[in-house]
Amino acid sequence: MTAVPPGLSPGRLLRLMRRSVEETRLDLSGAVVLTEAATGPYVVTPVLAALGGAAEVIALTRDTRYGTAAEVRRQTLALAESAGVAGRITVTTERRPQDFARADVVTNSGHVRPIDQAMIDLLKPDAVVPLMFEAWEAEAGRSDLDLPALRKRGIAVAGTNERHPAVDVFSYLGLMAVKLLLDAGVPAYRSRIALLCDNPFRDFIKRGLTGVGARVTVAASLAELLRRPAPDALLVSMRPTGAPVLGGAEMDELAARWPGCLVGQYWGDLDRDGLAGRGLPVWPASAPGAGHMGVLPSAVGPDPIVRLQTGGLKVAEVLLRPAAERTAADLGFVDELD
Repeated sequence: MTAVPPGLSPGRLLRLMRRSVEETRLDLSGAVVLTEAATGPYVVTPVLAALGGAAEVIALTRDTRYGTAAEVRRQTLALAESAGVAGRITVTTERRPQDFARADVVTNSGHVRPIDQAMIDLLKPDAVVPLMFEAWEAEAGRSDLDLPALRKRGIAVAGTNERHPAVDVFSYLGLMAVKLLLDAGVPAYRSRIALLCDNPFRDFIKRGLTGVGARVTVAASLAELLRRPAPDALLVSMRPTGAPVLGGAEMDELAARWPGCLVGQYWGDLDRDGLAGRGLPVWPASAPGAGHMGVLPSAVGPDPIVRLQTGGLKVAEVLLRPAAERTAADLGFVDELD
């Protein structure tokens, strides 16, 4: 049996969750929340909803390479029991239409997705869908979220302001970059890192890397970076487009200018076969899903996951409230879609 890191102990998770619920003033009183139950730090999501006052939480799960559905159910309910909310949480592998039909909140979580036309047709008109990330990320090459169908149905959907002081997930982005590089065998300290980034992650990743002693060059185009000497690693953090973010000509130029350069896939889909064929190693070893990150916040501990999930649930609370009753403080958590 794999030992649980002390940072993931139930006692610490409960402290983090209670603090986050208090800091966000999360209040889901009376709501039926449909979300996921998952392994590791993601065990917190249904428990957070219940701690926030939800009347009922339906948590979908399934077998994955990280753990069986039975293990997830056991871990989730054990944590819920410690929190005193187990009686309001149901962990199930069944995607029952009646559960979707009565849910007030449907989170855009891994085991809940895809949020497609078939699911959306089941939802009641006043249901809300909080995105567990910022709005600009929602339209970046994601195929598991049908935003047009949600809009057509009139279902309220919004992103989470990850930079809100009570959420503050972006401050972990630099640590995640350090972790990705360490796992690839490159210590950020004293290393030259080329950061290819065209999105709001840029300053946070750079700050985290320079904070541990890396020498970082940043640009939004590969051509600009390639004017510099070869780095120890090229870290790619580009908005997904539904296609590889580096084309054939760019990979040719990269291999010619920086032969053998390690390519760290932080975000943005890559043609891994094309890179390997040009002698350019890619990390992580396994490709993330299309449009997904190569390193997750959970890689650096449960803290960013607790904060992000609480923030997303807070968005649900705000969306459930009539627009006229939403305060400026409430709206600070919400990142509206264009």
